[in-house]
Amino acid sequence: MGLIGDYRRLMRAGIALARHDVILPGAYQTRLPLPARIAGRVLRIFGGGARGRPGERLARALEKLGPAYIKLGQFLATRPDVFGAEVTQDLGRLKDKLPPFSMKAARAALAEEFGEADAARLFAELSDPVAAASIAQVHKMSLPEGERAVKILRPGIEHKLMVELSAMKRAARTIEGISAESQRLKPVAFTETIAAAMMRETDLRLEAGGADEMHEISHKSGHFVIPSVDWDRTGRRVLTIDWIDGISLTDPKALDRPGIDRKKLANDITQGFLTHAIEYGVFHADMHEGNLIITPEGKVALVDFGIIGRIGMVERRFLAEILWGFLKRDYLRVAEVHFEAGYVPASQSVGEFAQALRSIGEPVHGKPAEEVSMGRVLLQLFDYTHTFGMSLRPELVLLQKTMVQVEGVARAIDPSHNIWVASEPVVGSWIRRSFGPEGAAKLVAGNVKEITNRLKRLPEVMDRFEASLEPPAPPPPPPRRFAPWWGWFGFVAILVALGIWAAK
Repeated sequence: MGLIGDYRRLMRAGIALARHDVILPGAYQTRLPLPARIAGRVLRIFGGGARGRPGERLARALEKLGPAYIKLGQFLATRPDVFGAEVTQDLGRLKDKLPPFSMKAARAALAEEFGEADAARLFAELSDPVAAASIAQVHKMSLPEGERAVKILRPGIEHKLMVELSAMKRAARTIEGISAESQRLKPVAFTETIAAAMMRETDLRLEAGGADEMHEISHKSGHFVIPSVDWDRTGRRVLTIDWIDGISLTDPKALDRPGIDRKKLANDITQGFLTHAIEYGVFHADMHEGNLIITPEGKVALVDFGIIGRIGMVERRFLAEILWGFLKRDYLRVAEVHFEAGYVPASQSVGEFAQALRSIGEPVHGKPAEEVSMGRVLLQLFDYTHTFGMSLRPELVLLQKTMVQVEGVARAIDPSHNIWVASEPVVGSWIRRSFGPEGAAKLVAGNVKEITNRLKRLPEVMDRFEASLEPPAPPPPPPRRFAPWWGWFGFVAILVALGIWAAK
């Protein structure tokens, strides 16, 4: 993870990106400084004639680069406010598939986690791998009490992720050092967040906790089938859950079987997702076709709980009001909620923002389902983030990304599915309960609890206040930064070298 190793890995990544015409593509030339435009022209000579949209080219390049970059792409897909809806939708279709590792390696991993004797006893009926991805692979196992799915991390995946993440962090520091414009996007902080999230995925006990929580919520809500966790067979590198039989949504033709109600399935998926998000504040945040299974009873089951989204009570109330306002065409109220939540700075005009929202909502109101797209609505909303200086909270961006994902899955099942119509009963019911007498009582109780907690923290706050009255320590020397011209010169030189190497 030293300097030379980091740059070697970055050069490898640069070659893959250059071959797919991702580094400084021609479509963005006018937005780049002159040295970067020159580098872009050189790289396109060696780009290999990559075709498709920028997001498609980027997705193919990341798939070739392996686990860390596939996960990077999945995280980039949660930021349509930064990269645009089209690019993030293309990244959302990244194919996370790799060849499986051997049964010998799988058995060795089990023995390391549980000890040889216990591993042999607990996993005696382990099958060959049935699915393999960048981080782990899945086996099937039969037990007297039922079948299980056993997820085992790839050997050495932690080290592989760490060295690739080290290179990514170095690249982020370099970019932030040479480009003042990039500081608004905070590439270093963004990369650190991604790195922490990736390393959490290598501890399967955390995924087990998410699956167990989702199982509990599903039991209360009546939406979705969530497998139970077999805690006796779960550890840091191994996760064991109930096996779910059924039809995978990756095979849409299978839904043509008799007895399957496509319209009901699509509604169940949309309403189940919204119920979990708004009612309980917890939702499955990776709802692509591969993670949804239709059970023999016609219910929707969810698998793979590596990414769980969460939103607090305040955000849930704001979200419900925003959705309800759009449904009822009350754009002024939707605008007011954005200001109350702090999503739009107080210096902006509520009336002008309501006018912008009207320009988004009215074109789709009352239109047939095939002309109504959540993705298109969100794209327009994200277009206004810069116009009105909006700041989007990460958990809400993840929620919005998942809503687009849910709409795509539901529309693939039932082309006439309208996510706005399907969401109205869920949002309306929650609004009535939350803003009625019962909701008011809960809100008062919550406020009393918050006031009590703040009073408990008062001594600590006073200590900090007294400390702030002491003379401050002298500030540390400013960090050394690259001179803009020489920084760009070096950056361009690296890109040109990558292009020449890529042509060999």
